[in-house]
Amino acid sequence: MPQTTMILEPVAAHEPVEIDDQEYDAAVLAPIIERDGEDHLLFTRRADHLGEHPGQMSFPGGGAEPVDDTILETALREAHEEIGLEPHEAEVVGQLDDIRTITEYAVTPFVARVPDREYERDDSEVAEIVVLPLSDLLDPANYEYERRDHPYYGDIVIHYFHVDGYTVWGATGRILVQLLELTTSFEPPERVNRSQY
Repeated sequence: MPQTTMILEPVAAHEPVEIDDQEYDAAVLAPIIERDGEDHLLFTRRADHLGEHPGQMSFPGGGAEPVDDTILETALREAHEEIGLEPHEAEVVGQLDDIRTITEYAVTPFVARVPDREYERDDSEVAEIVVLPLSDLLDPANYEYERRDHPYYGDIVIHYFHVDGYTVWGATGRILVQLLELTTSFEPPERVNRSQY
């Protein structure tokens, strides 16, 4: 029987690895929704016209702005702008390790429980709001990986989660792997340096 609930205490207790050598700072929110007795994760599919990562699956988030006092405020502001999540609705559980992206961002992921309700996407940034069940993300038949030789980072592993016609990979795939490692029985096939692209 596949696991249907995330154990969030390890996220709350996690001491995140922070990155401070990138040109830009960004933050994302990994929203967990309980629906029909099972945990789900909310993703956005980025609008096709965006310059960076068009059409890709991602967690709500974006670059830090001067109005943000903290990187958590960045994540909550961006989630509000992209999907209409009110900051007070997010029960923030904890923070995952920062990751680097090929666009010179240090991305800080936060994990939060959010209400199961209709969210309003920002048409200019978000093509679709997608909610995927935990059990499908954990199904080994829906997961694959490949090794690549990156010109800067060397030997890397890229994770792919294929669920309901959507594919979560890239930076979001790396964040998802750590979240599932901490909260479920998921084990990636090989140890990798999660902070690298």
